[in-house]
Formats: sequence, C-alpha cells, structure tokens
Amino acid sequence: MDKIDNINPRELMELAIEKMRSSISEQRIDKNSPLVGAVLIFPDGRIETAYRGELSEGDHAEYTLLERKLSTDNLAGTTLFVTLEPCAPGARSLMKTSCAERIINRRISKVWIGIEDPDPLVNSSGIKYLEEHGIIVELFDRDLQEIIRKENTDFIIGAEERASKFEEKSLVRNLSTLEEAVLSTSINDLNSIEVEDFIAKVPEYNFKYDSDEFYHTFTQLKYLAEVDDKIHLTGLGILLFGINPQIFFPNAVIRATYKLIEGNEDIKTFSGSLPKQAKESQEWFKNVIGKHIDRSNTHRKNIYSYPSEVIRECLNNALAHRSYDIEGGSIHFEINEKSIIIRSPGGPVKPISMERMKNLDAPYLSKNPKITFVFEKLGISEGRGFGFTTIRNLPGEYMLPLPIVTFDNPFLVFEFSRSYKNIIKSDSRLETLGDIELKGYDFIRLNTPVKRREYAEYLDISQKTAERQLSKFVTLNLIKRMNSGPTTSYQII
Repeated sequence: MDKIDNINPRELMELAIEKMRSSISEQRIDKNSPLVGAVLIFPDGRIETAYRGELSEGDHAEYTLLERKLSTDNLAGTTLFVTLEPCAPGARSLMKTSCAERIINRRISKVWIGIEDPDPLVNSSGIKYLEEHGIIVELFDRDLQEIIRKENTDFIIGAEERASKFEEKSLVRNLSTLEEAVLSTSINDLNSIEVEDFIAKVPEYNFKYDSDEFYHTFTQLKYLAEVDDKIHLTGLGILLFGINPQIFFPNAVIRATYKLIEGNEDIKTFSGSLPKQAKESQEWFKNVIGKHIDRSNTHRKNIYSYPSEVIRECLNNALAHRSYDIEGGSIHFEINEKSIIIRSPGGPVKPISMERMKNLDAPYLSKNPKITFVFEKLGISEGRGFGFTTIRNLPGEYMLPLPIVTFDNPFLVFEFSRSYKNIIKSDSRLETLGDIELKGYDFIRLNTPVKRREYAEYLDISQKTAERQLSKFVTLNLIKRMNSGPTTSYQII
C-alpha cells in the first residue's frame, strides 16, 4: 500500500492553511492579494509545500511549488492541496500559463481545493477546467472553508468590487449554456425595474440602467451578450431579470402545495424572475405555516411553527444550484402536517458527493455562481454556505430533527420533519428509533466520528444505554464502529 493512503487528507488541508498564513502580499495599493497555501504529496509519502509570494513577489503558490521548487521532479500520480481555486485559462491574462494548465501539464492526479475564486466572473472555472481534463477534484471540509474565507476577507471583498468595475476583460469560457446568448431575445425582454433595484443594491455600481457602463457590466457578468452587434439576454439574464422567464424556461418555477389536515390542498405556482420567486415563496410559507407572537421582550416578535430562515435558505439553494435543463424539472415545495419537503431538479454539484449531502457536511460550491452573486447582493441569501449552517442548527437551536436528504432521480430531496414525533419515513431504518435515539443519531451526523462517552454526555444517559443505542445504529447500518477498545468511535455511513 502506498504511503499516501495512510495520510489523512484533513491533515494536509490543515497544513495548506498553515502555509497560507505565511503568504507575502504584493506591494500594491489597487488591490489585496489572496493568502494561498499549497501542499503536494507524492505516492511514496513525500510532502512539499509553498505559499503565495514565497520566492518572488506576486508568484502564485502553485507556480512556486510546481515550477520553482519541483521543476525537474516527476509529479505524475501526486495529489495537490491548495486553499484557493487554481486560476483557469483566460481568468487573469492570455500571456500567462494558468495554474490549472500547469497542474494538468505536470500530470497531477488529484486536487483538493479550499474555496472557489470569489470573483463572480471566474469562480468555478478552474474547477471545471481541471475536471474536463481528467483531474479528480475534491473540496476542503466546510469548517476549513470558513477559516479560509475569514482570513481572506479583504481579498474576497476586493475581488467582488473589481469584478463590478471590470478593468480587465475576463476571457474564461462559459460555465454552462445559461451563460450563452438567447438569440430570440432583445434588451426589451429585461425587466428594467428589477434591474434598477439590483443596481441600487450594489454600492460599486455608479451607473444607470441603459448606460454604456450598464451594458459593459452586464455583458461581463454574462447576463447580456453581444452577437453580430446586437444585444441579447443570456439564459442567466432571462432567469434573473427577464420580464417573463417562463416563455424561455417553462419549468423554472416553484410548484408549492399546502396539504390541509382535512384533506384539502392549497396549490400555488411561483413564477417570474428567480429573485421574485424567492421572495414570494418565502412570504407564502410564512403565511401558511402559522405563527404566534412572543411578547417576552419589549418588542413583539413573530415566532413561526417551523423556523422560516431554514426553509428560506433551502429554497434559495434550490433556486441557485438546481439544474435548469431537465425537462419537466420544476422545484416542488410541499408542506403537510408532518413534514416540509423541497425537491430540486439535479443532483449535487460536482465534485460534491451524495454521501456528503446526506450527512450535511458537504463543502460549499455553487452550481450557478452568478445567480448566487445576485441573491447575495439583493439580500435574498445570507452568504455562501450559510444554508447548511442554518440547517445544522435545527437540533440545538430549535429542538427539531435534521432533514433526511435523498436523491430521487432527477430530484435532490430535502425532507424536514416538523417534530421528532413525526419523524420522516423516507428512510425505513429510522422508523424503529425513539425520540431520544433520533436526537442521538442527529448528534452523530453533525459530529461524526463520536465516542460513546461523548454520545452519553450529549443525551445525559448512562454509558450502558449509550452502548445499547449505538449498537442498534450499527445493526441498522446507520453508522459503523471504528477501531476497538479506548479508541472506539462511531461514524456515519
């Protein structure tokens, strides 16, 4: 067995972050450079590292590592860990070889990436380019992603501001067909009111609708495209700012159903632009879910029978990350007396696995980053990765069970039980568990791996009872037992 199989990827992620903190910024006043660390591990276990600016000001960490330190080494079969998405061809300059190209040219087999490039013009293009050339791509753990973002706050803010000014034209290829021009459209298909609302929400946009700066900006963001001297909307432009997006994308709607206890149904379809759907579906949810008024403080506060912020973020994620090319694929949003179900067309965003989605520890990656960009600027979503963080707070903050996540081809399904008594039946293995066991199972899902002592302390039960419950989970194939004796721990399957 190669030594590389005996090394925990988590340790190399943490080493890359440690190296990231040594990055040396360029002496520039026009922008903040990112902190980037890189770690390369060979099949025999040898490890080499680098950080941005280590040997020369401005040099990317990947360039320093691959071309300055290891220029004569055979890198075939190695694995690279890097805290920031490698730049793709055209992202920075046509005159320079991109880091993604260098990785491919050196025959590196696998790349672990911390966070996406935050520039909405280019993010995810490096990942896409690597995958298209046969490189296996994985993402850092979610908590480590949060550390990288926090320590690169100034760079991320600056990258988004630079993207809004477009001092340099991005030549990165389209991430999807949604970024291509829809030739049957014209500028008259834009909803000027919604566009002006968006412009007003972005401080860096000092231009008016229908100005030269407006056309330049929206073309760079790929909401508009010029073909044969004519301006057309792209698929993204139609979905985000179109007067009637459903003419072009008839399935780009949310089909909502509220099943009443007496057997009647309240059916609602939310159409229009994606921001409009997000706002209206959330208001509908608040109206039908019911609420009571908390007067324990000076100010009145509406308390909903299910936390609205959780459903808001799940719906926003569905709108931003769904597939828009699946025939008949609309978002389905159902509320009944026992559960709340959201079905979103398309599976997890590559390279995120379904297993990580089920365990609610999936790292953040946007399928449609330019949709996410608009949602953030409009205040519709809280920020990148916030959705899963909100969902993971359900047991501790609201005493509600975690959702069961499944893939019912072609839909990614989130099913939220409205109480532990009405636990979701989508996984038959859970039907035999009592309320305490269900809470314990959620604890393992959030904290895997856990030891028996930790499990017993969380539930305030005896070690003997904890052992019995954990053994039951193992028998049901919900978790697996790792090691033996004092080092025994339990991990989600």
